[in-house]
Amino acid sequence: MRILHTSDWHLGRSFHRIGLLEAQREFVDHLVATVRERGVDAVLVAGDVYDRAVPPLAAVELFDDALHRLARLGVPTVLISGNHDSARRLGVGAGLIERAGIHLRTDPVECGTPVLLRDAHGEVAFYGLPYLEPALVRQKLGAARSSHAAVLGAAMERVRADLAERPAGTRSVVLAHAFVVGGAPSDSERDITVGGVASVPAEVFDGVDYVALGHLHGCQAITERVRYSGSPLAYSFSEATHRKTMWLVDLGADGAVAAERVDCPVPRPLARLRGRLEELLVDPELEEHREAWVEATLTDPVRPHEPMARLAARFPHAVSIAFDPERPPEETAGSYARRLRGRTDQQIAEDFVAHVRGGQGPDAAERAVLTGALDAVRTAETLREGTR
Repeated sequence: MRILHTSDWHLGRSFHRIGLLEAQREFVDHLVATVRERGVDAVLVAGDVYDRAVPPLAAVELFDDALHRLARLGVPTVLISGNHDSARRLGVGAGLIERAGIHLRTDPVECGTPVLLRDAHGEVAFYGLPYLEPALVRQKLGAARSSHAAVLGAAMERVRADLAERPAGTRSVVLAHAFVVGGAPSDSERDITVGGVASVPAEVFDGVDYVALGHLHGCQAITERVRYSGSPLAYSFSEATHRKTMWLVDLGADGAVAAERVDCPVPRPLARLRGRLEELLVDPELEEHREAWVEATLTDPVRPHEPMARLAARFPHAVSIAFDPERPPEETAGSYARRLRGRTDQQIAEDFVAHVRGGQGPDAAERAVLTGALDAVRTAETLREGTR
């Protein structure tokens, strides 16, 4: 059976205030084309269909369009809710749309009830484990503790119990939305540490042929049978080095797994630049990033004038700027009191300005402002003393 494993669509998400709906629409087009051209038998979406619990209408319409197009192809689709989704909202009408081959699994208590699909070699049981928040599902699943490992372990006990009752040779696939030990995170995933340690061992999924994971945005294989598809688009600059793909998985008659990465469309590359502003504006090696979304970390000792406007003149799609000024080595010899001994208030203030600006002290105008401020403080102190 040929399976297309995807996850973390995050429909409705933006990138540094830039709407990504058109890029997400291109991904859906690519997904449908891949299903049609590569002879896919089942599509899996391992959670985080939407970016938030109450998605914008345009995101809902795009999701609706994707489901209709997959249904028209006659290819079954199995989806679970992720930690960004509202499980209740996503699961509305699940019983009705299942008749069209769209199988939504958002209720934790149904994790041991599979979607059964058949190929020439027999049945494949697909078990959907939606995102399991420990505090909310512990009692429902009968978990011993309120932890991610405990609730996933309890869910997998139900999976293995159901599988044991099925005919010998029944192949099995689990969809889950979790942070599995060994996975590499990015800045884009919402923290799921509430409810205890977030990560769970891969061994919790022992006993099934393939595990289609969602949550982490980088495509990666934890083991040969346990894989993250990653998100189809980059949602933060921490994903600048990611190759965005889906897994095309061939599940053999004996449960053997052969997996191939299928690249997703890239709306615009990402570039993380670092250096002094003037260097970034003239370095010929950076010309390749002119059309990229750019994040620049400026190391100028003194913050440049209008840095974003000047950066955008060369990189029109610059969207983020940070400052990490170069600083001289700190003086560590002697105590703080000893370093201040014999210095005037004016000198101490000027030293502070030089410290925070990477060694460049105040100019004449700034010196005058400091002098005026210090004089005002002394005058106020003298007046207070005179009224005592």
